[in-house]
Amino acid sequence: MKKLITEVSGVVEAPVAHVERELRKALGGELHHQGGWWYRGEWSVEPHPRGSLVVHRVYNVAEWLRWAVPLANRFFIGFDEATREGFRQMTAKLS
Repeated sequence: MKKLITEVSGVVEAPVAHVERELRKALGGELHHQGGWWYRGEWSVEPHPRGSLVVHRVYNVAEWLRWAVPLANRFFIGFDEATREGFRQMTAKLS
C-alpha cells in the first residue's frame, strides 16, 4: 500500500513524446524511484494544451513503521521545498 505524501506538477512547453524521452534519460530509464525504507517517487507525463503536464508524486511505501514516516518528515526541514526545487530543476531540462 502506498500513501501520497506530496505532489508537484507543471507544464513543459514541448510534446509529450519529447518530454517523456528526456525525462527517462534524466532518470535512468524509469519513471519511478524507490529508496530507503519508505520513499517512492513516481513521474507521469500527460498531454496539455500548452505541451505536456509533468507530475511528480512522492509516496510513503513503508511496510513497517508506516506511522513514523509523517512524523519523521516533520524533522526533514525543507523536504517539501527541496522536492519542489528538484522538480523545477528537472522540468527546466525537459523543454
